Amino acid sequence: KLFSNLQRILLIAWILRLLRLVLLHTAWEVGSGQVRYSVPEESKHGTFVGRLAQDLGLEVVELVSRMFRMVSSGRRDYFEVNLQSGVLFVNSRLDREELCGQSPLCAIDLEVIVDKPLRIFHVEVEIQDINDNAPVFSVNEQNLSIAESLTLPGSHFPLEGASDADVGTNSLLTYKLSPNEYFTLDLQKNDEHSDGLVLVLKKSLDREDTPVHYFLLTATDGGKPELTGTVQLVITVLDVNDNAPVFNQSVYKTRLFENAADGTLVTKLDATDLDDGINKDISYSFSSFVPLSGRDVFTIESNTGEIRIKGQLDFEKNKVYDLQIQADDKGNLPLSGHCKVLIDILDVNDNAPELAVTSLSLPVPEHASPGTVVALISVSDRDSGDNGKVTCSIPPNLPFRLVSTFKNYHSLVLAEAVDRERVSEYKIVVTARDEGAPSLSASSSILVAISDVNDNAPAFPQPVYTVFVKENNPPGAHLLTVSASDPDLRENAFVSYSVVERSVGEQPLSSYISVHSESGHIYALQPLDYEELQVLQFQVSARDARLPSLCGNVTVQLFVLDGNDNAPAVSPAGSVRGSPGPELVPLSASAGHVVGKIRAVDADSGYNAWLRYEVQEPGAAGPFRVGVYSGEISTTRALEEADGPSQRLVILVKDHGEPALSATATVILSLVESPQAVKWDSRPRGGSEGPLVDMNVSLMIAICSMSGVFVLVIVV
Repeated sequence: KLFSNLQRILLIAWILRLLRLVLLHTAWEVGSGQVRYSVPEESKHGTFVGRLAQDLGLEVVELVSRMFRMVSSGRRDYFEVNLQSGVLFVNSRLDREELCGQSPLCAIDLEVIVDKPLRIFHVEVEIQDINDNAPVFSVNEQNLSIAESLTLPGSHFPLEGASDADVGTNSLLTYKLSPNEYFTLDLQKNDEHSDGLVLVLKKSLDREDTPVHYFLLTATDGGKPELTGTVQLVITVLDVNDNAPVFNQSVYKTRLFENAADGTLVTKLDATDLDDGINKDISYSFSSFVPLSGRDVFTIESNTGEIRIKGQLDFEKNKVYDLQIQADDKGNLPLSGHCKVLIDILDVNDNAPELAVTSLSLPVPEHASPGTVVALISVSDRDSGDNGKVTCSIPPNLPFRLVSTFKNYHSLVLAEAVDRERVSEYKIVVTARDEGAPSLSASSSILVAISDVNDNAPAFPQPVYTVFVKENNPPGAHLLTVSASDPDLRENAFVSYSVVERSVGEQPLSSYISVHSESGHIYALQPLDYEELQVLQFQVSARDARLPSLCGNVTVQLFVLDGNDNAPAVSPAGSVRGSPGPELVPLSASAGHVVGKIRAVDADSGYNAWLRYEVQEPGAAGPFRVGVYSGEISTTRALEEADGPSQRLVILVKDHGEPALSATATVILSLVESPQAVKWDSRPRGGSEGPLVDMNVSLMIAICSMSGVFVLVIVV
């Protein structure tokens, strides 16, 4: 017993494994890069379709984080995915006839999109037909008129067949007539469009015996279980008129372009009647079986049998028209002849392509790599053949390209690197053009914005800033403003400034100047002294606010200009020889005799250090004078005893600054008779003047040189 139970368990496990393999094989198959499922129509909400996440190779736990989403091609959401299990299930009612009509293959295309990274999967769900539509006749009662006795056995009378909205086996119809001795049914293969259902007379009718016959016609489809539809046949037996009109052909075939003009001749019917007189006159008309769709588009001339267009043909609405034509004679008991007119409508290129953007990944970072998917685009054209073949394109010279992904779907992808600072957004016009003649096109614009990344360092407009500052500036004085720009956006473009620290002598640079981090204003922290520092060169750094940040540097050259802040200094004060006491001057000195020299210096430079000597009280100078630029004291004439034993001179030394600064020196000159007392000045007149003149010439050359350099710097 245990062994028998074990066998049953193994058998059941084998059957379940085989059933799983069969279900997996029918649930999905991978071909041309897509997943396929099938589901019967009219499936209830929640019906299992397939394990989509597993079949696509996706982890169920990543569906939410990777922004799993599904897009159907222009239809409502018939399917949904459970993000917790990855199962694809039916979301709303599926009616195959509503979705695809009589098309033999009915499928819904789905686009599955996941991000991080962006991937696109194509899923096709086939909607299987079930036998949910019974055969339907267009009328509840069909009336036929048949002449008694004159209608021979074997005569055919066309009937309108039933229609079934299903497809395949479910739409294959068989007919059955209620039992009788007069009629039988025959199903004739007329052409590739439709079958002809005819009523065949087996036995001549007798109006006096039975004026009206009633039969029930039943149509049964091929589905499981079978569904049926019925119609009542009412056959009226006519008398006297024994010849019905006969068409020269049972089926007329023709073709028309859908843009045929109103009034265009479709075909001309020709029927004859062997009777004579009024019984042979024929009137043409549409049979009662012709639907309104045919009567609204075509008209028939009752006397001539000409069929013409009276409405607008549309290949996309109706590709073929099956018109049942009836020819009636004008006898007292009119007889009818029947034929069929089959009209094939030929397509013309009268529908422009349609564009739809189904998904966008915007904005695009400027450092995105080529191949990044920007948008998904679907195209369609209601025409057929070459008229319905659509090609997509975008303008050239753009960093994008179109890639065909699946059927009528295209991906807009990045073809090359982009730079937001060069182009911040692109307006891409996508053009769809069919292959008709002439071709039609449609276009749609996609605005692709480029997002910023920190790929630009702050940059100064010039490599070097030069500024001139007069010495003795107040602490905190504004010296200059530097400004750097960053073409990035927001925090990537927010610039802060700082000084690149270094030593100036024994002090750090930060003790001399500072820079405002936001405005770039540079301030002096202490007064500058030209006598200590003539040129200060440093670097200012500009850094953006992104992490990691980018920076740029600029060099600042600060030239300190001299100010007249030092008065002349006489050394030693009041002595022309460097020793205290009065100066001895021999009475024998002639005019122009050099008595001595005032020595003075000025710590400034240029004009501020160019000194001028003069006697403070010219009227008290007597026979003496002082050189304006040399500072030499000399006689203006020969000395006399009347000039007194001594002279006291106050010499004023002034510089050329604005305002001028000055100092004074007092010189006492004693007149003596002994020439030995003034041996220090017994040199020739020109002997002591040469070096002084040379020094003044050097000073003037230096002043001119400094002025020239200053003018040159200003010009540069």
